[in-house]
Amino acid sequence: MTRTSPNIVLILADDMGFSDIGCYGGEIETPHLDRLARQGTRFTQFYNTARCTPSRASLVTGLHPHQVGIGILNFDDSPDGYPGNLSEHSVTVAEALSSKGYATYMSGKWHLASDMETPNEAWPTRRGFDRFYGTLEGAGSFYQPRTLVRGERNVEDEGLDPSFFYTDAISDNAVRFVEDHGADSSDRPFFLYLAYTAPHWPLHAHDEDIAKYRGRFDAGWDTLRQERLDRLVAEGILDPSWKLSSRDARVAAWDDVPDKEWQARRMEVYAAQVDRMDQGVGKVVATLERLGQLDNTLIVFLSDNGGCAEEMPPEEVKEFVTSFVPMKEHTREGDPVVPGNVPGTMPGSEATYQSYGREWANLSNTPFREYKHWVHEGGIATPLIVHWPAGLEESGATNHHPYQLVDVLPTLLDAAGATYPEERSGHAVPPAEGVSMMPALRGEDVADRPLYFEHEGNCAVRKGRWKIVRKHGTPWELYDLLDDRTELHDLADQHPDLVAALVSDYEAWAGRCGVIPREQVLELYRRRGHGLPPE
Repeated sequence: MTRTSPNIVLILADDMGFSDIGCYGGEIETPHLDRLARQGTRFTQFYNTARCTPSRASLVTGLHPHQVGIGILNFDDSPDGYPGNLSEHSVTVAEALSSKGYATYMSGKWHLASDMETPNEAWPTRRGFDRFYGTLEGAGSFYQPRTLVRGERNVEDEGLDPSFFYTDAISDNAVRFVEDHGADSSDRPFFLYLAYTAPHWPLHAHDEDIAKYRGRFDAGWDTLRQERLDRLVAEGILDPSWKLSSRDARVAAWDDVPDKEWQARRMEVYAAQVDRMDQGVGKVVATLERLGQLDNTLIVFLSDNGGCAEEMPPEEVKEFVTSFVPMKEHTREGDPVVPGNVPGTMPGSEATYQSYGREWANLSNTPFREYKHWVHEGGIATPLIVHWPAGLEESGATNHHPYQLVDVLPTLLDAAGATYPEERSGHAVPPAEGVSMMPALRGEDVADRPLYFEHEGNCAVRKGRWKIVRKHGTPWELYDLLDDRTELHDLADQHPDLVAALVSDYEAWAGRCGVIPREQVLELYRRRGHGLPPE
């Protein structure tokens, strides 16, 4: 192979909304991501899969999550539900690129193995990654993360270092992988999967990062949502004819909110989490630049779902996080951790365990409605930045063509000159569901194709300008996204034949991909004792 093959860096944020970062209209200072966007391409209509684990499964395999055994989370619900373990009858992007001669590295959150204590065939080291540092579970303390692994060895004791912070550790290990590669394997290209847990709850951040945002959100979500919309339009990301969705009816007007200082602090800490992630991206970019590798490195950045509206009531959160995402009950200094969103208890430190709630998630997903879990635009729309100076001539472009997660793997393989395997370990694998985005990135005309979504009974199909979508148990809605991307005017009653045709398409796709009905999902939730999917 010639060394002209690009390095590839795939960066994933966790629970970050569509309009949080600076180059997508947000107030958060993200100069390193903004630089990649200004020198690369921003996609305006790219979609994830509404939840962290299914999104990761789709991202690394190029298949829909239901096809690879992870339709909800990494719980083993077999034989009645999804196994929660990345199927061995699928090919990861790391495996496909390894066959092309790439060195492969991962730093960050995996969340694709049902057994997070004992290595199994779904661990990253057994799915194509030469080196791995990160966590197997989905969330937890940024100061004392559980299931922290280097290779296949548990290294949770690293979290006992007073200076340890997980976002920094993810970034620093990524830098180490790039530096070591430059020293030992510079004749080969590399693939780095950089999977942050920021800004997923709990709200943990450095004091100096929080201080940077003091007062930044005091105007409140009503004013800030309008200001974001204006910036999104000015950036060419949104059509000026699309109207801002109304404030969520369950969210109070900012003027009527008690505890404004605490509410603002929640968003300040969230912003600090994104800021620290951006600083880590800057470290990786600076390392590539210093090694003379930046121009021929394809960098892709996106988020795994929309902003997260999950609240943490004090009376429920301890039981929830103990069973679902085990919480450290004491800090490294031995002080008790106070669980739950308690007004007056300011988040940020290791002694707290809070989320930023529906109010600020409504801001994060500006201009859309709904959140993580749902497949209205607020749950699935993500920023997508692509930067590759040596391979893409246009700089500062915006691309308005709709794509989704299954398209990332074909794009990376296309850039690398690699092919998608027809089998793995002697077993046939499903063909990739997506298409390469390289033609669109190079300014070529591309044809529309239907995009499909399902999570916990929330379903959607986008076909050209039309989108049908529903929450579980409710009628199908129909939106003309060319005129109404913010889904304000349901046209289902006016076009019943179109709705019926798209529903038929959805049912055929769901049957082919192994989507489990909502009623069965509910029963599995009950059996696990983790409550029910959010309403």
